[in-house]
Amino acid sequence: MEQRINYYEKGQGAFKALSGLGAYLAKSIIEKPLLDLIYFRVSQINGCAYCLDMHSKDLRAIGETEQRLYMLNAWRDSPVYTARERAAFAFAEAVTKAHVPDEVYASSRQEFSDDELIDLTIATIAINSYNRLNATFLPVAGGYKPGMFAEKAN
Repeated sequence: MEQRINYYEKGQGAFKALSGLGAYLAKSIIEKPLLDLIYFRVSQINGCAYCLDMHSKDLRAIGETEQRLYMLNAWRDSPVYTARERAAFAFAEAVTKAHVPDEVYASSRQEFSDDELIDLTIATIAINSYNRLNATFLPVAGGYKPGMFAEKAN
């Protein structure tokens, strides 16, 4: 697979605008490991190899287990996720598919505050945006190093 355009280099204005969501989410009250799991799960749904490489490495770097990463695609049938994680996965999947059924929303309300649900929605929108950029411009997956973009932002 050959990269079409390096949007990180050539689209600095657009990338900076999208990165603003990441800066906002870095201050979210939602715990970082859960946000990273959401990014990984949504990237599975969207088939984004670059993001799967990135978020699996970031998750491992913060101590996530291989078992939980391998089982995430089947989270509904796996006992290794908390009720909060399950509610987040269901909510992020529904937002990704552009339809949040009442029962998914109600379940999410039991686990998340108003502010957290807004942040969860923004996180899902952000990763879906990155997934779509990557599906369009095909960056080469595999070379990501944990924290790579955080280091460049400083």
